[in-house]
Amino acid sequence: MATSIETILEQHPHAGRDSLIPILQEVQENEGFISQDAVVRISDHLGLAASKIYGVSTFYNQFRFHAPGRFHIQVCRGTACHVKGSAAVLESLMRALKLKSGETTRDGLFSLEVVACIGACGQAPVIAVNGEFHAKVTPDSVVEIIEDYRRQAAERS
Repeated sequence: MATSIETILEQHPHAGRDSLIPILQEVQENEGFISQDAVVRISDHLGLAASKIYGVSTFYNQFRFHAPGRFHIQVCRGTACHVKGSAAVLESLMRALKLKSGETTRDGLFSLEVVACIGACGQAPVIAVNGEFHAKVTPDSVVEIIEDYRRQAAERS
C-alpha cells in the first residue's frame, strides 16, 4: 500500500529546507513521480515557495514529474554503453515509442528515462525495463523488446 503524501510529511515534523530532498525521494518512491499537488503540499509543509521546490527537484535528474508507464524503460548512457552504441539505441526507442526521455506514452504503457549508469558495463549497451536488464541491445533488438512488452500487456488485458 502506498504511503500518502500527508503521512510522509507527518514523518518530518518541524522539517526545514535540509529535508527537501529526502521528502521528494520518499514521495517519488511512493507515488512514482512528483505531482503538482505534492509540490504544493511540500511547499506548505516546509514554508518554501513552490518555485524553490521545482528549482531543486529539476536540478536533480532522479526526479520525475509525470507518472511512469506500466513499463518504465531506462537507457544507460554511461561510458561503456555510450562507446557500444547506446545513443543509437535511445534514438531507436524514441522513434518506436514516439517519446522523448522523461515522457510517457499516451496509453500509459511505456515511459522512457536516460540514466547515467545502470552498473552493467560488461554487458553494454544495456536497458532496463521495470528493473529487468536487457544486455547487448541494438537499435533493432530494442524494437523487438518493446513489441514483446506490448504483447504481454495485450495478453493480460
